[in-house]
Amino acid sequence: MITSAGILLYRRRQDGLQVWIGHMGGPFWARKDTHAWSIPKGEYLPEEDPLTAALREFSEEMGTPAPAAEYELLGSFRQSAKKAITVFTAESDFDPERIASNTFALEWPKGSGRIREYPEIDDASWFSPAVARTKLVKGQIQVLEALLQRLVEQEP
Repeated sequence: MITSAGILLYRRRQDGLQVWIGHMGGPFWARKDTHAWSIPKGEYLPEEDPLTAALREFSEEMGTPAPAAEYELLGSFRQSAKKAITVFTAESDFDPERIASNTFALEWPKGSGRIREYPEIDDASWFSPAVARTKLVKGQIQVLEALLQRLVEQEP
């Protein structure tokens, strides 16, 4: 099982709740918007602390450290038969000046012999839950739903 850890930030605005997600980089995702966004996340080793990994991955994918906040474990979610993600959440008004993700190497076009560097995340923004449902990769919609359920349960 491949394990990843990530952070789903949220904030409350006059017009409602918003969540922070990033558009996946690289040629496969370049012209896609629907189900092409993800929470900032990355793989970690079994001996590594998931929150430490989530904070590191957030920093790498956003190009700026995760905000100082009170992170809570949202849960572990199965993404596929071979992947699981542990997600932490926090309320924050995160507002970076720019997104400067780390990169990955990929042969593109496939079979061309040309290796190019692409950002893991090429854009990130705040979205309402309704919009985020259409943007998040399908396996992560359950993460959004878990956050929304938790926030409802915490209401007085």
